[in-house]
Amino acid sequence: MTILNACKLTLAATLMMSGSSLFAQTGTADPSVPASSSGVTSQWLPSRTADGAYDRVPLKDRKRVPVQWQYVREADILWKKRVWREINTLEKQNIAFRYAGDEHTGGGMFIEILIDAIKKGKIVAYSTFDDRFTTVMTKEELSAQIAGKVDTDYVIDPIDGSETMRLKVTDFKPESITKYRIKEDWMFDRNVGQMIVRIIGIAPVKDIYDDATNQYRGSQALFWLHYPDIRGLLANYEAVNPYNDMFRPTWDEFFESRMFSARITKVSNPYGSISGGYGESFQDKQLSPMESLYEGKRAAEEIFNKEHDMWVY
Repeated sequence: MTILNACKLTLAATLMMSGSSLFAQTGTADPSVPASSSGVTSQWLPSRTADGAYDRVPLKDRKRVPVQWQYVREADILWKKRVWREINTLEKQNIAFRYAGDEHTGGGMFIEILIDAIKKGKIVAYSTFDDRFTTVMTKEELSAQIAGKVDTDYVIDPIDGSETMRLKVTDFKPESITKYRIKEDWMFDRNVGQMIVRIIGIAPVKDIYDDATNQYRGSQALFWLHYPDIRGLLANYEAVNPYNDMFRPTWDEFFESRMFSARITKVSNPYGSISGGYGESFQDKQLSPMESLYEGKRAAEEIFNKEHDMWVY
């Protein structure tokens, strides 16, 4: 083979590759080709072609890993406090929890991502019997928490006025999860000379309404998740950025960067009657909502000032 023929073959191959790349860029992909990935929810259909002005590297190909935690040695901890917080998803800063789904990673609210991972055995859910991860929740118990309610309803026939009983099934509504409880440890590490926070657990909370009057009756935690064990999962899904679609943090970066708003509902204390329960919460003290809010702000200020006080000792 002469050098001229070799150059011709190389040029032809280059043109063929460029043509195929151009074909992919123009968005004329065969619509009969099935999607490469499925969404978290069954209603979500991923795009069959490039949906954007540029080629986007899929999140699954970026090999994102959780933000590396700094090693903490017990001998270096001079002060520690356990704190319980409550995230209200109705607040503007917490809008990411109510976003219908990330169009790049398959859709689904944050609660749907968690439930989907539990059903597929990727993460373990613990019972709300306590918040110390003592009892693993079975699939039957989880299904009972999120299964639709079956109720009876009577329909009046407009012709003869007869009543007919029928069954009415109410599906689980992700938007009914309006709160998340998190349990975290605040520690002063003398090795780095600063306060360090580590989230230990997270629990979605569902609002309960009366079936007859539709009045709010209270809230109930569905399950507890050990946060260090689910960080690998959270690194594979993105949280919405309301200010810039180009820079979206993963859910792991979202929590580690403290991009949420939460109020303190309890700090570790020697009071309370539950063994291993780390004392009583502000609600157990029978404080009013306003008093609980001020007590939480006082506790947050105390932790903030503790970091500065440690330099005096």
